[in-house]
Amino acid sequence: MQCNLWWKTDLNMDTPTQSPSSPSPTNSSPNPPPRRKRLLVWGGLGAFALMLAVAFLRPHSGGSGKKHDANNAPQPVAVASVHAGDMPFVLTELGTVVPITNVTVQSRIDGYLMKVLFTEGQHVHKGDLLALVDTRPYDVLLAQYEGQLAQDKAQLEKARVDNVRYQTLIRQNSVSAMTARDQQFLVEQYEGTVKADQALVDNEKLQIQYCHIIAPVDGRVGIRQVDAGNYITAGQTNGLVILTQMQPISVIFTLPENDIGPVADRLHAGASLPVEAWDSSNEHKIADGQVSVLDSQIDTSTGTVRMRAIFPNNEETLFPNQFVNAHLMVTTEHGVLLVPTNALQTGPNGQFVYVVKADRTVDVRDVKTGHANDSMTVVSSGLKEGETVVTDGVDHLRSGIKVSIPAEAAADAPSAPKQG
Repeated sequence: MQCNLWWKTDLNMDTPTQSPSSPSPTNSSPNPPPRRKRLLVWGGLGAFALMLAVAFLRPHSGGSGKKHDANNAPQPVAVASVHAGDMPFVLTELGTVVPITNVTVQSRIDGYLMKVLFTEGQHVHKGDLLALVDTRPYDVLLAQYEGQLAQDKAQLEKARVDNVRYQTLIRQNSVSAMTARDQQFLVEQYEGTVKADQALVDNEKLQIQYCHIIAPVDGRVGIRQVDAGNYITAGQTNGLVILTQMQPISVIFTLPENDIGPVADRLHAGASLPVEAWDSSNEHKIADGQVSVLDSQIDTSTGTVRMRAIFPNNEETLFPNQFVNAHLMVTTEHGVLLVPTNALQTGPNGQFVYVVKADRTVDVRDVKTGHANDSMTVVSSGLKEGETVVTDGVDHLRSGIKVSIPAEAAADAPSAPKQG
């Protein structure tokens, strides 16, 4: 029964008609469901805003605290001293091993290859017989030309004897001048014929010499291109074999246009510029040599000039067409200031370093550098000998910040008195 009355009361509150005892519309509260919905929406937005505030403000707050702590605590760094020393000026350029002499041995005549007298990979000397072409056709021609030469020589000798006789008779007015003159012309004709015959004989002798194929230079023969028994022709493609001079051998590399001046000055002064050949990975040295020549012109497409270095190659560690790294020693600078390369930083004004002062604070110092290698760099201005520069731990440094040097603390630790 009570439940029914409560239900009726709710119905009366929802009806637009109100009893005299009900409050006036202006004093009544808003409908409960819309108000609850608005409260939920605003409450959700407030919770979301609170979450954003926590997410953004907490890290900044924590970071500020850490930064504050970091400002108070010295920043650990690694350092090195600026010192005077010698700096070699070395240029490293990519080069190719090129033989000083590389010959494709070919036949200069046509004929059958009778013998091959070399072994593949053999080292030969200039003048060694490498192969033999059949000489018999040329021997026959030589005999023919020698016979013709002998016949014409005999005719020449007879004409000369007759000419002497005619010259005697003409002085005695026993023969006409025309006959005597014709005899002189006949002698000259036979002399020309004999010279032509002699040339044919010499040519055939030369052809027989060409049948003997010899090594034009010292070197190492490669893989044989033609086997014995084949008919070969003069100047045929690939020839018989490739003969490569291995000792000495050269490396040709390119030099940037900006580096030509110092190198050319040293060469003009008569200096011997050493060159080291390193492998393609630039990890192992292969051989030592020296510069032979600087090319006469710059390649406009690359802005470089070629150089040749000669290597004795006694152990044949350099092989033709091998890619190497040529380390050219141009000069050595003595008594220059050296700083570790990893101490150099790059900023808007160029390169700079962090200098550790006596009070263990750092100062930013702009520097100018010169030649460098993998570990050290020449400093031409901005530093003094004995100053200390930061080599590691520069990420959070700025001018005036305090630093600590753990390496010094570790070095001083053993000298402390032992306890107990």
